[in-house]
Amino acid sequence: MVKKSVTGYWLSMLMLCIIAFNTHSVQSAAVMSVDLGTEWMKVGVVSPGVPMEIALNRESKRKTPAILAFRDGVRTFGEDAQTIGIREPSAAYGYLLDLLGKTIDNPVVDLYRKRFPYYTLVGDKERNTIVFKKSDTEEFSVEELIAQMLVKAKEFAQESTQQPIAECVLTVPGYFGQAEREALLVAAQLANLKVLQLINDYAAVALNYGVFHRAEINETAQYFLFYDMGAYKTSAAVVSYQLVKDKQTKETNPVVQVLGVGYDRTLGGLEIQLRLRDYLASEFNALKKTKTDVTTSPRALAKLFKEAGRLKNVLSANNDHYAQIENLLEDHDFKLQVTREKLEELCADLWPRTTKPLEDALATSNLSLDVITQVILFGGGTRVPRVQETIKELIKQELGKNLNADESATMGAVYKAADLSTGFKVKKFIVKDAVLYPLQVAFERDPGDGAAVKHVKRALFALMNPYPQKKVITFNKHTDDFEFFVNYGDLERYSAEEIAAIGSLNITRVQLQQVKELLEKSKKDMVDNKGIKAYFYLDDSGIFRCTGVEYVFDKQKLDEELDEDSTLAKLGSTISKLFTKEAEKASSTNEGGEQAAPEEESSEESAKSKDAKDTKKSNDNANDSEQTSSKTDEADAKADQVKNETLKLVTVKSPVVHKTQLQFTAPLSGTGYDSSMAKLQAINKVEEQRVRLESAFNALESHIIEVQQKLEEKPYADCATAEEKEKLLSECSKLAEWLYEDVENPKAELYEDKLEKLQKLSNVFLARHWEHEERPDAIKALKGMIDGAEKFMVTARNLTKDTNPEKDVYTQVEIDTLSKVIDETNAWLKTETAAQKKLSRNADVRLTVKDITDKMGLLDREVKYLVNKIKIWKPKVKPDKEKKPKETESDEAAASQDSNSGSGDNAEQAEAPNTEQDPKSPQTQNENEKRQEEDQQETVTPTPTADANTPHNEL
Repeated sequence: MVKKSVTGYWLSMLMLCIIAFNTHSVQSAAVMSVDLGTEWMKVGVVSPGVPMEIALNRESKRKTPAILAFRDGVRTFGEDAQTIGIREPSAAYGYLLDLLGKTIDNPVVDLYRKRFPYYTLVGDKERNTIVFKKSDTEEFSVEELIAQMLVKAKEFAQESTQQPIAECVLTVPGYFGQAEREALLVAAQLANLKVLQLINDYAAVALNYGVFHRAEINETAQYFLFYDMGAYKTSAAVVSYQLVKDKQTKETNPVVQVLGVGYDRTLGGLEIQLRLRDYLASEFNALKKTKTDVTTSPRALAKLFKEAGRLKNVLSANNDHYAQIENLLEDHDFKLQVTREKLEELCADLWPRTTKPLEDALATSNLSLDVITQVILFGGGTRVPRVQETIKELIKQELGKNLNADESATMGAVYKAADLSTGFKVKKFIVKDAVLYPLQVAFERDPGDGAAVKHVKRALFALMNPYPQKKVITFNKHTDDFEFFVNYGDLERYSAEEIAAIGSLNITRVQLQQVKELLEKSKKDMVDNKGIKAYFYLDDSGIFRCTGVEYVFDKQKLDEELDEDSTLAKLGSTISKLFTKEAEKASSTNEGGEQAAPEEESSEESAKSKDAKDTKKSNDNANDSEQTSSKTDEADAKADQVKNETLKLVTVKSPVVHKTQLQFTAPLSGTGYDSSMAKLQAINKVEEQRVRLESAFNALESHIIEVQQKLEEKPYADCATAEEKEKLLSECSKLAEWLYEDVENPKAELYEDKLEKLQKLSNVFLARHWEHEERPDAIKALKGMIDGAEKFMVTARNLTKDTNPEKDVYTQVEIDTLSKVIDETNAWLKTETAAQKKLSRNADVRLTVKDITDKMGLLDREVKYLVNKIKIWKPKVKPDKEKKPKETESDEAAASQDSNSGSGDNAEQAEAPNTEQDPKSPQTQNENEKRQEEDQQETVTPTPTADANTPHNEL
């Protein structure tokens, strides 16, 4: 029993050490995802040893209102910010996501003003983007506000994992263009976060669904439609699941590919809530309780908005409910019964719009409802019964509700974060998203001969093209400097209002310089002009880039020249490595000379083939020359000269000087970015100081109250002398009076210093009380250990050479040592316990808990030593006298090997003799038997052989 408990104790301690080591070794491996919606923010985390989960906020809730407020120099988030938003609506900022990357004249901004009239929105002086102006000295850009929300999300994640986090994956609406995505990346950068990827919300949900249904995916494509109605927008996406074999790695992995998307950026739960708000306002005005229009009061409007949100949620599960607001306006309360039927009537024009995104998604995917396995809902707005009824009328099948409507996007994004992070290895699940806004290249070309300049457009990334993807386009008709543009194109499927909401349709302007000089310089060497090639990349975040421009041509080189720079000729430029020759052929043979080609790698197969032919021909000529000419030094030199002058055809790629200029709303950069970073750092520093000050104040206040209360309780009061008690109470009284005085410019250090001094005084009697409370349990534990050790010693006495020759595990010295420790511990405990009982509770403690634990440690070491020894002990093997000499030799050698491979603490283990005797001699056998009978060795001495010169291990 003692053996088992001691062994278990040390095993548990070992496990704790392993866990602590692992935690320390992967301290920075944790990553997070943020589903930053317009109304709610959810944070997903994954850390070593902990599965993917949702990080809780300070109120232990799984989602946080995406709103922050500034009032009296204090910044608040979530529910606290919502409370401030009721009192001072213009000080709380929410529903910000769709304002990213928008200029002040965008129709989306006009709609925001209409919905929330109490904000003052102005245009940024440099970028014309949106700025919330709170006062003449206080204003915030959208990027700054969202960056502060991401800072708070980071805090939630770090508190959940107890690890620093620097990497994340962020979800975005699929309709976000280049301006919005760039603006969100800047906001994350302001929050000191590295964005591993921006993932569209429907792609994240599809990934989450696929991960948990991996076993159902096979080589046959399965089609699903994911329908989302959130607070601000509604979207639908058709996706396919299929197992696909990678041509390069030969691995077969599941792939989810987006095939079709539809959306409505102004249809969501917010619009329903606003309809309810306006209805409640009109009903209150109709009561004529006051002459003031309730919509003119920002505070009253904010109260109506909050109540409308609560009412909307309740009516999703009930047929009717009362709206109740105390002191809505001028001390007048408001109460009104609202039915679900009335709600549906208020939103009658919205319900037909709910199916339009679904129909658009099917249309762009070129699929019909017949092949869709299931329509799956997510997003809070899909809980509205009328929304579900309208969709079911269209699809004629049951809706899939097996996803967590609130958290599926967050969990899909955190899975992607774990996949992209270097600290984790997850099962591969490939996500292929699709282009929502087609991209095209536009440029002008002068055909010459006085003809009019042609305006040429070429498709680059078409609608529903998968990404990430690389493209190349070749210009082979230009001989001087020129420029081209990358724009949104082929937007006929979108309404005029939606195209206006997208903002600038121009993406990038690329100006090519020094083209004529480059062509002139290479003219004398050029054999075949391949044109000017521009390279483009649409990465997995949906961000577009022009990655480089090169002029490509073939030229001839001598063998000796080729040897010097053959490496450069083969490698080409870094950019061109990504492109194939087949695509170059396709791009150079089209009408007009310009064509976008898919991903390709630089290839010189034709050049190599020609080189091989030329080399073969040259070698043949050289051989013929050697056969027909005389073998003189002059002839050999001539043959070598012919060989060295063989021409080779190589491809040369020269970078073209070019300038890239963004045409959409420029992201925050330069001095504007530095100013925003400094502003946020100052705000964060002030908040840290405020939190520290509040914590120090509360800690001092709590300790004062605790000491005063405990000194009134007899068990604690008895542990302090009269002088100590009087001094403590006096000090607490002085500190309490000082604490509530108006301290000018208080600092956290001031409260922390006073707390430290008070703790030094109070710890005297608190420590005594703790000793008196914990001592009985410690004494009980020590007595239990002594009893166990005594019982173990009874057994151990029967395992010595004198009492049990067959099981001589322990020596008499070891038994006597343990007995001495037990006796000394028993005597010490009796003496110290009696001495402590004679002392009063307020006297200095003589028998401390630490003294008792030290004795327990000493006794534990002695018992553990003996327990470990019996664990590794092995019984002795006696030689069989009837065996033949060869059998005896082999058996004893085996026993010797077992003894060498074992482990133990036995200090009396014998060593194998280092002799060269004949193993078959009777004298050797007699000596072995004699040693076995007389000395009773724990290990059997093998019959010595030529290989038995190494002694046994002695542990």
